Amino acid sequence: MAKKRRSRKSARKAPPRKKAITKRPKVTDPLLAPVKGAERRNIGHVQLEVGRAGAARVKRMIYPVGFRWSKDMKPAVGTELCMHAHVGFLARGEIHIEYADGCVVEHKAPQVIAIDPGHDGWVVGDEPAVMIEIDFEGETASKLGMPDSHRHS
Repeated sequence: MAKKRRSRKSARKAPPRKKAITKRPKVTDPLLAPVKGAERRNIGHVQLEVGRAGAARVKRMIYPVGFRWSKDMKPAVGTELCMHAHVGFLARGEIHIEYADGCVVEHKAPQVIAIDPGHDGWVVGDEPAVMIEIDFEGETASKLGMPDSHRHS
């Protein structure tokens, strides 16, 4: 009886096939990702990133859920109301602004914003508010033609 010869190919066992593992790319929300070249700091629970652009500063501010200026910033700043002008773009979330005279303004993203000095403000709802602002430090209102405090025409 003749012996069966195995071919060399069948004599070798093929290594077990590995299942291809596909790594999912890390999904980062670009609106919340670190801003390249910006200075980062936290003030009164607000995440602030600031970069220079000519004579101005460009700021991204992330206000957390539950933030209220009179509760979170007043102790650090020492004024009754926020005396800074805010000009820019509300990219995410919703904010409530209230002036000393009782005037109320609601902003909901996406929206251009211009908030006069002399206000309290807070985040509305269950998502952080993300604002992109142009700022001239203490001269924002005057350089952008805004009043130094809220008033009605």
